[in-house]
Order: sequence, then C-alpha cells, then structure tokens
Amino acid sequence: MKRIVLGGFIMLGGLLITLTIILSGAIYATQITSWSGKSKLWHAIFGDKQYGDEVVQSLFLGFPFILGVIITVLGLVILGIEYYKTIEKED
Repeated sequence: MKRIVLGGFIMLGGLLITLTIILSGAIYATQITSWSGKSKLWHAIFGDKQYGDEVVQSLFLGFPFILGVIITVLGLVILGIEYYKTIEKED
C-alpha cells in the first residue's frame, strides 16, 4: 500500500511540473513576436539558437519539462507494477 501511495505522489508531482510548464508556455506564447520551428508553444518551452544580436523569446524550460515527463512515467511504472502485484496475489 505504501508503494502505491508513493507512486501516486511521484506521478502527480511529475504531472504538476509538466502541466505548469505547458500552462506557462501557453501564456507566454501569446506574447512572442518571432519564432522558429513548428509552433509557438514548442518554441516558448524549448527555445532555439540565437542568431547575432536577435533577442531570443523563449522560457528555455526544456530540461524541467523532460524531467517532469520522466517523473510522471516513473510514477506510472511504480503504480503499474504494484497493481500488477495485487492482481497476482488475488488469483
């Protein structure tokens, strides 16, 4: 039971990190005037190279975003393993 709760909190922590970065990137993307890449949101979160004296309009939150996704997946793996163990015990 302790591992299930721990896995749930780890997953929720990762989701909180990831969704906060997505929300802040979505809010900031409306203020970007120039970007390169496919979408403003992707550029607001991950950024791009700076060319000359051009101002880079990005939050550069790529590393925390990826870290949040990894933490979320880790929590889901813990929950999956623990639920699989409880199903095996019942059979």
